[in-house]
Amino acid sequence: MSSTKANGHGDRKLFYIPIVHTEADMGALSEAIKMAYIKKMGLQAWKRKRDLIERFWKELEIAVDNLNLPYPETKIYQDGLPLSDRGNDLEIVNKLASAGSRNHELLKKLVEKGATLIGTESPNLLLEEYNLATKTFNGSEPSDGDEAQKLKAEEILKRRDEFIAKRINETLKPGEIGILFIGSLHNVIPLLDPDIETLAPNNPLVKG
Repeated sequence: MSSTKANGHGDRKLFYIPIVHTEADMGALSEAIKMAYIKKMGLQAWKRKRDLIERFWKELEIAVDNLNLPYPETKIYQDGLPLSDRGNDLEIVNKLASAGSRNHELLKKLVEKGATLIGTESPNLLLEEYNLATKTFNGSEPSDGDEAQKLKAEEILKRRDEFIAKRINETLKPGEIGILFIGSLHNVIPLLDPDIETLAPNNPLVKG
């Protein structure tokens, strides 16, 4: 276990785990993303990437299990898991786990051990990002708009990070441990309250 933020010894701890997404996590965009990657890098490169992602999740599951977490005091935060008034967080996780998402299979196991799942993201921002991605992969935007799309994507990502950090700051209570599974492009740590100690699991495949 290693600290990734020198911020004293607060009694709130957060395991910050950068992740890679599987095809199942991409939903309706999975096939378009796959074909775009194959077109650019080739089929063999895609197969190698898929195998590496599978290895990543196998190793991460072992690393998380080795944390020996106090599950009743543990809260789970997940990249892409929307905050919902309907309280259907677990329903979303179960659906994606059934579709083959290694990420959500791990979340399901943690919940079964007693951890609490927390709606993490703004549904409006996720929809905004999805619509932008759809335009990008469908080629419905003109090529001279590429730079504008990039800037828009960066702006949405920044607002997502702000929302995620706010959720953690508000819901992670003294004496509790959080786990944040988050894409590597995010930058949430600087936005967390200073008393939250951030940690990384001992996994050589996780770059904290």
